[in-house]
Amino acid sequence: MNVTVDSLGPCKKLLRVEVDAAAVEAAFEETTKEFMKLARLPGFRPGKAPRHLVTKAYAPQLEEEVRRKLISDSFRQAVSEQKLHVVGQPDVEEVQFARGQALQFTATVELAPDFELPEYKGLPVRREVRIVTEEDIARALRVLLEQRATYLDVARPVQNGDYAVLNYTATSEGKPLTEYAATARGLTEKKDFWVHVTPDSFLPRFADQLLGAQAGETRQVEVEFPADFVPTALAGRHAAYAVEIVQVKEKVLPELTDELAKAYGAENVEALRGGVRRDLENELQLKIKRTTRDQIVRTLLQRVACELPESVVAQETKNVVYDIVRENQERGISRDVIDQQKDQIFSHASSSARDRVKIAFILGRIADREGLKATQEEIVQRITFLAHQYGIKPEQMVRQLRDRNGIAEIEEQIISGKVLEFLEKNAQFEDVLP
Repeated sequence: MNVTVDSLGPCKKLLRVEVDAAAVEAAFEETTKEFMKLARLPGFRPGKAPRHLVTKAYAPQLEEEVRRKLISDSFRQAVSEQKLHVVGQPDVEEVQFARGQALQFTATVELAPDFELPEYKGLPVRREVRIVTEEDIARALRVLLEQRATYLDVARPVQNGDYAVLNYTATSEGKPLTEYAATARGLTEKKDFWVHVTPDSFLPRFADQLLGAQAGETRQVEVEFPADFVPTALAGRHAAYAVEIVQVKEKVLPELTDELAKAYGAENVEALRGGVRRDLENELQLKIKRTTRDQIVRTLLQRVACELPESVVAQETKNVVYDIVRENQERGISRDVIDQQKDQIFSHASSSARDRVKIAFILGRIADREGLKATQEEIVQRITFLAHQYGIKPEQMVRQLRDRNGIAEIEEQIISGKVLEFLEKNAQFEDVLP
């Protein structure tokens, strides 16, 4: 077999492969024998049909199987001989294939980037020295109390911190807002709409103009939509809201009692406080770990300069776009609004994808050097966890993962986690005050 390699770029090569005629003939002979063992032809027992009849009856299938096997095997051999780290699927183009002739084909492949690993032990990390304070616990307990808050009608003017229940309609230059943005129905008209009377609530300066109003009163509220507002058709536009105050409500928090603590699964208030403290401490440790790893990743990205295989970046960009769209939809953002932001979404996804692909190659190289691998037990545990998370059987999860090469992805995630843990243990920490 003869192989030549032409460079098409830092991460792209063109392989020209030629398999001599003798090897092609040997492949035909071997494949013909395999077909003869399984052939079923009228008048003959399975596997007993004469060679010439099998060759004639299965000629197209036999030729296709020889072509497939020869190209597949010789491509793998060529990649091994040339010591190429191929990523993604090759683009194979047949040049010549016929019995009695040499097989010739080309394969355009993308390769993992070639770069020197920087020193990755002792990476600098600034770590905030923080502890859980009594103020932190008090804030967390207040959040729990807020979940049990009641909202009482009050017969007085609206004050800061109140909740105003409103009916409103909005116009701009005398026309409903939907004349400018069809998706702005909720901004144009609402009934029984709750507004928390704080400076940043709903629209800029909207809530401020409700102060002093009472239930049953109507007010004209003027707003200016921000320059970056979505829908963009309303950005910078002035609008007038005709507002009817239906009710004024005051939020009342319950007292922190042993009875309330039991509602949250604690024996008493002190046990609830202890549980809150433990949760906050765990959350703080997770935050420290997250910021530590973020710094490690940023440092590695800065210290390595390399080209990236574009097909891998393109696929990762699609994955990031999918994640962004899904997250926005889960937050209740409409498809129309998402479509209006598609350029910004793609730009962010493209940048994020390049970093994700680059750090994956860096972590992979460190894993190879340090001998960090994912065990079969770890892979099975991760699959079992995912199956439980999605409410399906583990074997069903395995089938789904195999259909999209997801098991290799899980293995990579486990290895990346081990590398980050290794880098974290070997980092050079500088403790700083928050």
